[in-house]
Amino acid sequence: MDLQDKQIACKDCGAQFTFTVGEQEFYRQKGFEHAPTRCKNCRESKKQGGGMGGGGGSREMFSATCTQCGAPTQVPFNPSPGKPVYCRDCYQSRKR
Repeated sequence: MDLQDKQIACKDCGAQFTFTVGEQEFYRQKGFEHAPTRCKNCRESKKQGGGMGGGGGSREMFSATCTQCGAPTQVPFNPSPGKPVYCRDCYQSRKR
């Protein structure tokens, strides 16, 4: 497959940015299936908790019970039935 630089419009700010051949090759090596949708500035802003609509405000949290230790916890996603949910301590111990 012959790759070429692609022009993409950022979904947050609308600015055009270039998805270079080198970046496309990197994405392919990492197994990423989709091209980026945000420009570098908006990606960095989102990583730091800002961005459009984010504003660094609080996230909606959902109550859950830790699958491993049974402790009540809060998570930033709506838990799905049958899927494990971990408190902060159990999650960290599983990452190691």
